[in-house]
Amino acid sequence: MLKRLFGCVREYKKYAVYTLIFMVVEVIIDCLLPFIAAKVINNLQSEAGVDMGYIIKIGLILILMALISLAMGALAAMTAAKASAGFAKNLRHDIFENVQTYSFENIDKFSSASLVTRMTTDVANVQMSFMMLIRIAVRAPLMLIFSIVMAFIMGGWLASSFVILIPILAGGLLLIAKNAMPAFRRVFKKYDKLNESIEENVRAARVVKGFSREEYEKKKFGKAADEIQNDFTKAERIVALNSPIMQFCVYFNMIFVMIVGSMLAIKSGGTTINVGEMSAMLTYGMQILMNLMMLSMIYVMLTMSMESMKRIYEVLSEKTVLDNPKDPEYEVKDGSIEFKDVSFKYSAKAKKYALSDIDVKIESGMTVGIIGGTGSSKSSLVQLIPRLYDVTEGSVKVGGIDVRKYDIEALRSSVAMVLQKNLLFSGTINENLRWGNPNATDEEIREACRLAQADDFVMSFPDGYETKIEQGGTNVSGGQKQRLCIARALLKKPKILILDDSTSAVDTKTDALIRAGFKEYIPETTKIIIAQRIASVSDADLIIVMDNGKIADMGNHEKLLKTSDIYREVYEQQTNGGEDDE
Repeated sequence: MLKRLFGCVREYKKYAVYTLIFMVVEVIIDCLLPFIAAKVINNLQSEAGVDMGYIIKIGLILILMALISLAMGALAAMTAAKASAGFAKNLRHDIFENVQTYSFENIDKFSSASLVTRMTTDVANVQMSFMMLIRIAVRAPLMLIFSIVMAFIMGGWLASSFVILIPILAGGLLLIAKNAMPAFRRVFKKYDKLNESIEENVRAARVVKGFSREEYEKKKFGKAADEIQNDFTKAERIVALNSPIMQFCVYFNMIFVMIVGSMLAIKSGGTTINVGEMSAMLTYGMQILMNLMMLSMIYVMLTMSMESMKRIYEVLSEKTVLDNPKDPEYEVKDGSIEFKDVSFKYSAKAKKYALSDIDVKIESGMTVGIIGGTGSSKSSLVQLIPRLYDVTEGSVKVGGIDVRKYDIEALRSSVAMVLQKNLLFSGTINENLRWGNPNATDEEIREACRLAQADDFVMSFPDGYETKIEQGGTNVSGGQKQRLCIARALLKKPKILILDDSTSAVDTKTDALIRAGFKEYIPETTKIIIAQRIASVSDADLIIVMDNGKIADMGNHEKLLKTSDIYREVYEQQTNGGEDDE
């Protein structure tokens, strides 16, 4: 896992190496400063008198060393920021790129809110940990080791106080970190719920207001936020114990060095230890204890980030279940489709099949209607054609070739789908339509819109095709959105066009005009129309009636009225309700 994640550093490795070098230089200088300062103090107490030339010389050296140390710290901060920010950028890129390869089955494993959390909060945690690793995780251990060595050089056995304090402080800090970790781990899972609440509320703002459920949504969001707050508060309370333990060790060390050191200095007349060495001991003691605390904080941060690393690695290591064959077919000959002995379930663990025993043959250029009740697996059936899912049993052929033998991109380029949930992206109408064909001319765009009965309303806008679409297409009606999505699909010039209940928001007259346009302008394209209205499929060459994941009946409108109880019942309900079958 670590190898995969830190492999994302890539071109920013040099900045990480620069940071390590700058840190080593800074640590060496910081450890030498108290040692040299002790020499100055001893010179001030010298019986031979104060050598001002020596004091000035050493003072200038100390100032120069301090400036170099400051420069090294600043440079390390800059290079560490570049390395960690670059690492996070590459990590997000790799996550996003891998998600784009997912099949629908892979996407079903992760909620959209969870993916957002992993690409934002989790990546930010890992980025912070990486910065700490190349800065503090290098500086603190080196500073600790050098300070202990220098303390023994300067104070002799007086430095043995650290032998007592270090295990006490290290044990206490590790115990604190260990007890705080479960709360930190719970927080990340609750972040998913919080983001999910936000995402649902923003997307469904109109529904929330329409049902006056603002207070309910506030309570729902507040509950998720309170749970995160409680876990963080519990963890922070435990981590806050770092400070009193640290202060106890610092003050104990100061008192021990000052009392015992002073007694030794007085009794020995400064031969065993002197004031300068005592001063250095106090400084080294502070450095040792501070760096121990920093190491404990690194431990806390790394443990927190380990959970984030696992969540990110899950997304990075997820492999699409739909692979290209070794020698794929790149050309789809025509729009003919054949389902042969097809059965399908959404995952290997699923007990029930979504589709069973599907056998149907569709000639290229046919118009096929599919009707059925909610949950009859109409959408599941058509999603097998562009290989959004793979069949569990049997085969699906397009252009006479099993879809699993095609290059996935080539297959999907020949199939245009307008799904139930029509989605437009922020940008102009032109930009949205060119998703279907980036190289489409303005005339081709207008022709596609005329076929989809969208040109009139687009031209009614002051800016026409340059009208800005807000995120999610919230500034156009449901029917307008559907027609723009149909036009976008037509610009692909597909061999197969699938409309998954994508004219439900338009009136029957507009629906009939769209279908008439299809017959006239794209006669060679196979058209599959999933609909709830009989009027939308009554003139189809073939109508498939789905029931409970199986094909209940097939035929044209007249035949099904005579032979299919399901079809006849739906037809009578709709026509008796005043809807004609035009």
